[in-house]
Order: sequence, then C-alpha cells, then structure tokens
Amino acid sequence: MADKDGDGWTECAQGHRHWGLHGASGLLLVHHDPAGTPYVLMQKRVWWSHHGGTWGLPGGARDSHEDAVTTALREAREEAALGADGLRVQGVYLDDHGGWAFETVIAESRERLAAAPANRESTELRWLALPEIAERELHPGFAATWGEIQAALRPETIVLDVANIVGARAEHGWWRDRAGAATRLLEQVAGLRLRHPVLAQWFPRVVAVVEGAARGVPEVPGIEVVPAAGSGDDTIVDVVRRARTCERVVVVTADRGLRDRVGELGAETMGPKWLLSQLG
Repeated sequence: MADKDGDGWTECAQGHRHWGLHGASGLLLVHHDPAGTPYVLMQKRVWWSHHGGTWGLPGGARDSHEDAVTTALREAREEAALGADGLRVQGVYLDDHGGWAFETVIAESRERLAAAPANRESTELRWLALPEIAERELHPGFAATWGEIQAALRPETIVLDVANIVGARAEHGWWRDRAGAATRLLEQVAGLRLRHPVLAQWFPRVVAVVEGAARGVPEVPGIEVVPAAGSGDDTIVDVVRRARTCERVVVVTADRGLRDRVGELGAETMGPKWLLSQLG
C-alpha cells in the first residue's frame, strides 16, 4: 500500500479505457438554497486531460488502501482546496463497468463554499444550478449517470417511531423492558446499511423518537435520539415540521393517524416491516 499506487490506465470488461488501477471516485458537492434549489460544484477539465474541456466532478484514481469517500475528499482537497469540515456525506453512487468502477460520493454543504483550481487538472470550478448542468458539455462518464444521480441529491432523514417499531418487532418480553428493547433496536439500526433504490451506499440522517419508559435510552452513535416530553406522535410531527424545504423525510411507523398527520406535512411513510426486514 502506497500513496498514488492507483495511478495508471486500465481497461474494463466493456472495453473502455479508464484512469485508476483500483477504480476511481469523485465528489459531488451539493448545496440547497433556502428555496430548495440545488447547486452542484462542477469542474471544467483542462484541455490536455482525458476528455479535456468537459465539465465533471473533482475526482481521480483510488489508492488500494482507500474507500470511495476517502478518495473523493482527498481529490477535492488536491484539485479544489476543499476541506471536509461542514460537509455531510449522503451516499455513494456506483457506476460499475465490470472489473472497474467509478463511485460518485454525494455530500451536502450548508453553503456555497469558495472553490478555485488548486492544481493543473482543471481550468474552472463553478457552482451550477440544476438546470444549468445539462447546458454544459459534460464528461461522458458523468453525463451517462447524471440522470440517475440527480434523483438522489436531496438530503434525506429517516424518523423512527421507536415505540411502534418495537411493538411490531414483538421481541420476547419487550414490554417489561421497553428501554432495553429500544436500545437494542437502535444499536442494530446504527450498524445497518440501509438499502436505497439508487445509491450503493446510503447514509441518511436518522432521528429516533422515544417515549414513556424508553426515554432514558443512551445516545447511539450515528442516531439522533429525541425523547418525547409528552406524546411521541406529537414529537414526530414536530420533527417533520422543522424539516427544511429541500429535505426528503420518511417516517417509519404503522400508526395510521400519525401517517396521515405527517403526510399532510409532505413526509413519506414506511411500515416497520421495511426496517425490520433489513435487520434480518
């Protein structure tokens, strides 16, 4: 394992020539303005590079010891002097060519960060509103996947109605130790790789609302635990109401009344079986 051990050309099973012996990844940085309009940080490639003059993402070859997120953040630092502070990774899109893959790491930025070329690989970096992107001459690889990727740009929050899910799980003796049952559920969810229809890896924000005897559950890394002061349903509705305009919110519950209430606020709902089936 060594830095830059991924540099080099290779050919995939489809007969395409690619840069990156171990694959490659790029950073798709997205910012949503107060109206919910997404802006993407795009890079114009220098003329002498592969597909020079086209627009794509800061990115490059993955070293053998790196994962996709590490590579994408490193390349963004090298090519655009961007740090990882203030960024939240939402997921990874996999473009598999058979024996070689490009992984697009989608990350949200709360502001349109200043960015300028930090090396000779690009001539311009610019935040483009979503409709502007299709007007540019795009890198062929980016153009081929952009139709699917743009469907996954919204920040996503999963809200767990913990009492309802624990009840649906029907773990033996759960009613005698509601806090313990809730804690075991959240620890399993924290270690779970949730399935997404577009993304190979999905990292939604997870909010767990606990109530009654389960209010004392400890903090679980990767999950925001919200103890309900009163009604758990009212607390969940309040969480949904505070969501940003651009945010996709999915509430996991089987409670019909709660499903109607959050639906009126624009949230989607999934039954506990959706989550429990992934826990195994």
